[in-house]
Amino acid sequence: MTQPAVEQYGPRWAPPPFERGTDGPRVILVGVDGSDTSMRAAAYACGLARRQRCRLVVAYAAPVLTWAWALPGAVPVLHAAHQEVAAELRAEIRQLAEEMRIPVCFVSRHGDPYGCLRSVAAEVKADIVVVGASTPSRRLFGGSVASRLVRLGRWPITVVP
Repeated sequence: MTQPAVEQYGPRWAPPPFERGTDGPRVILVGVDGSDTSMRAAAYACGLARRQRCRLVVAYAAPVLTWAWALPGAVPVLHAAHQEVAAELRAEIRQLAEEMRIPVCFVSRHGDPYGCLRSVAAEVKADIVVVGASTPSRRLFGGSVASRLVRLGRWPITVVP
């Protein structure tokens, strides 16, 4: 059974009424993949969302491996592994939303992390994008997601080490 692509946790979020002289983000997007740096980025984004009283959108991009079709039986195994990672992240995010009492939306997509974060940020009209720093091996194979988002220049990007 597949999980819905978008899930909401925590209290219901409604944008605050317009008030002259206020600023700050209304929607914070954070990209997670289960790594230590992405989980630190999620913790930072949760704290920022709580302090700024805004909505947090957590995006998980399950990578699509083009070589997997060549190995018999690899596609179902990889799909099951990505669903398991998404379920664990979903449970952690749900617990965090309940503890911090912040509205959180969890989005799960398949594809390139850069492309997924870019499309989700445009869809939710994110004011800030928070990502974890890439490890040297990830930079070697796929490039740094943070540096690609910075070069795009559409949102303020916070890179958490």
